[in-house]
Amino acid sequence: MSTQTTPKLLVLDHFIDGKYVASIDGKTFSNINPATGETFAQVAHGGSKEIDMAAQAAQKAYEYGPWAKMSLRERATVVRRIGDIILARKDELAKAETLDTGKPLRETLEGDIPRAALNFHFFADFASSTNDEYYVASENERHLSVREPVGVIGLITPWNLPLYLATWKIAPCLMMGNSCILKPAEWTPYTASLLGEIVNEAGLPPGVLNVVQGFGADGAGEALTRHPFVSRISFTGETSTGKAIMKAASESLKKCSFELGGKGANIIFADADLEEAIPTAVRAAFRNQGQICLAGSRLFVQEKIFDQVVDAMVARTSKIRVGDPLSLDTDMGALISQEHMAKVQSYIELGKAEGKLLTGGQRLTELGNGNFLSPAIFTGLAYNSRFCQEEIFGPALPVIPFKTAEDAIAMTNSTAYGLSASVWSKDVDVCHSVSSKLKTGLVWVNTWFARDLRTPFGGQKASGIGREGGKYSLDFFCEQKTISYKYKG
Repeated sequence: MSTQTTPKLLVLDHFIDGKYVASIDGKTFSNINPATGETFAQVAHGGSKEIDMAAQAAQKAYEYGPWAKMSLRERATVVRRIGDIILARKDELAKAETLDTGKPLRETLEGDIPRAALNFHFFADFASSTNDEYYVASENERHLSVREPVGVIGLITPWNLPLYLATWKIAPCLMMGNSCILKPAEWTPYTASLLGEIVNEAGLPPGVLNVVQGFGADGAGEALTRHPFVSRISFTGETSTGKAIMKAASESLKKCSFELGGKGANIIFADADLEEAIPTAVRAAFRNQGQICLAGSRLFVQEKIFDQVVDAMVARTSKIRVGDPLSLDTDMGALISQEHMAKVQSYIELGKAEGKLLTGGQRLTELGNGNFLSPAIFTGLAYNSRFCQEEIFGPALPVIPFKTAEDAIAMTNSTAYGLSASVWSKDVDVCHSVSSKLKTGLVWVNTWFARDLRTPFGGQKASGIGREGGKYSLDFFCEQKTISYKYKG
């Protein structure tokens, strides 16, 4: 049984114009702890009226407030302070994130919350060190390229890495002088709500950051995409939701940046360093209960070492400790919701019908009413089966043999997705050749989840539109203007 104790019922309101406010009609919805099945918070249920309130506040802050008029270095001081406060409140935020998501506290303490702070620190430093571009065309002609704030930006973020991915958007958005409205995922509202306290303490002017809680279709999310004051939408989440947002945004020609679904591949060649590749493949498949768009959710193994790798993967996976997310001994926690768990279970049944289940795949009822599944490994599934083509977003991994590099490339590229892949080989030529032919936005060579925040991040095909990170984020969150000068002298 879980050893968790659910805290006193919380109330999570919207954060609009620097203040916490309830929904106009007083409606709320329940926030459920994935590890216990218990409600631990009542959340303000926002819709079009609350989005309009936030948009009015954000527009006023943009037009009449000091934020957009500040220099980059002045904004950086506040943005960096936000990151400092997140680190100072790391333990509190990590526990909140774990209660919301069901992921292990060790992951939120060591990964998610420090990365959220880093997002603010990085963009504060990176943006304030950028220069406008200046070109000398001739003795009498000059061209200046400048970045200017856009105005009000809509940010829609997912439930799997709530604070981590919200701050990934908020930090560059703020550094470019914009105001914004954050609509966090309805399953994970807690840390987004706490951001209001943090930005107030940091000295961010009222109305620059607003948080409206609620749902997507026919709710706060859809209202955000349609509001006339909102000029751009940055969204991370499911591909089908991205399509709906693009359709709504197209009515007013809102610019969009989308990081969508994935079906990442780990490709292990026979000469790979298996002592490194195998434990990394396990981590890539099952970190955050497999609920990561960058997960290595398909494992391709060269035939010569297939049985060896499968045996080692099963041995390691069967030792993963699934349990109370608040325990620092836990390796894997609970899935986000009963609905999502049912979806993952349906894929597990599909895998059992079409392939062979080697380990895991059971609901762990002995852990109580939480959404606990043991991590599953399958063989015998065709690379073009539904199981291997569709995004499961859970702890269910197919292991598939391949003969040649060309086979691995073709199988990896066979999905509609193109976000990430890993290539494992000691042969530099093989790594380079395979990497150059994969239709993905990101390729790791002999590693997984390595990131430099200056590099472009995003997907090909159905995995997204645009790129985030470094100057790519700054470019999206600004208007770029060219001013050309002609001199007579």
